[in-house]
Amino acid sequence: MDIASRLLAWYEAHHRDLPWRVTPAAFARGVRADPYRVWMSEVMLQQTTVEAVKAYFRNFVEKWPTVEALAAAPAGDVMKAWAGLGYYSRARNLKACADLVALRGGRFPDTEAGLRELPGIGAYTAAAIAAIAFDRPAAVVDGNVERVVTRLHSIETLLSEAKPQIRALVEKLVPQTRPGDFAQAMMDLGATICTPKRPRCMLCPIREACSAILTGDPERFPVRLPKDDKPLRKGAAFVAERDDGAILLRKRPDKGLLGGMTEVPTTAWTARVDGATTADAAPFPADWQRAGQIGHVFTHFALELDIFYARIAGDAPAGHFWSLAHEISGEALPTVMKKAIEAAIPGATKKPSPHSAKRPA
Repeated sequence: MDIASRLLAWYEAHHRDLPWRVTPAAFARGVRADPYRVWMSEVMLQQTTVEAVKAYFRNFVEKWPTVEALAAAPAGDVMKAWAGLGYYSRARNLKACADLVALRGGRFPDTEAGLRELPGIGAYTAAAIAAIAFDRPAAVVDGNVERVVTRLHSIETLLSEAKPQIRALVEKLVPQTRPGDFAQAMMDLGATICTPKRPRCMLCPIREACSAILTGDPERFPVRLPKDDKPLRKGAAFVAERDDGAILLRKRPDKGLLGGMTEVPTTAWTARVDGATTADAAPFPADWQRAGQIGHVFTHFALELDIFYARIAGDAPAGHFWSLAHEISGEALPTVMKKAIEAAIPGATKKPSPHSAKRPA
């Protein structure tokens, strides 16, 4: 069976319509993908679902339609636009990459090797951009593709150890013509047909070549070790509100978890150690009242924060700033910080943020 031909024919009829994608019909008419949009989407899609990315992608390309426009944007504005999408090192790398590409004339390298020299672009992302944007016959291997290939060949090796084998098998499948469509077809197949649970094998265009169907248990692949329970970390967050509804915030260090994002003051919890959980640990004295507790799950640990609220007046303490009520929704607040604020002041993070709003000095 010519797997590539079967898969491309299926993709022509059943591809997903995505805001960054050039459809097979448009490709056949000579339309080619914009490397900027391909790069943007691939960075956003790292460890994030397609549905979560769509709105962020549209917002970014509307604000910054070219790599030069993104490079000219203040880093703080980029972090604000990214807030809620998670894995914030991606946003820092996105800005650094845009800066470098713009400095080099606004053109992305058209080879995997050249792309890998850019900030935030690893092996997978380089292969995806090379194939989709530049028609390079690159082996694009994400989680969806790993699942398809391990089932095609009933690979019994643990996934963590089978990655070189999977890549070699994909390299043999990649056609010289339409490698970008082939890469997207493999990803779409994994996302819509060859799903982790209850795969729709009878609708699969390459089912006749799939050995996992013969085993009667395709869900067993890829083979993984059982997941360990995430450790639970604890801490406290302190939501201070001024009489006019402004909320006290500060910026986190650029390096590390949630680097460069905005937060309410918290105790010194990390992925490895707990922080204090009582009002005694507040960064400054106030009439702190307990306002509940929130939970949040990160990649490697779960976090439980006790929330304290106080109304205070006067200037912001050193290292902090006041954000007016109508500006809060536009701050670079990660989801865990929005949860903390909402626990203390319901609705505070959902108010519209006018584009013309200015932060007070």
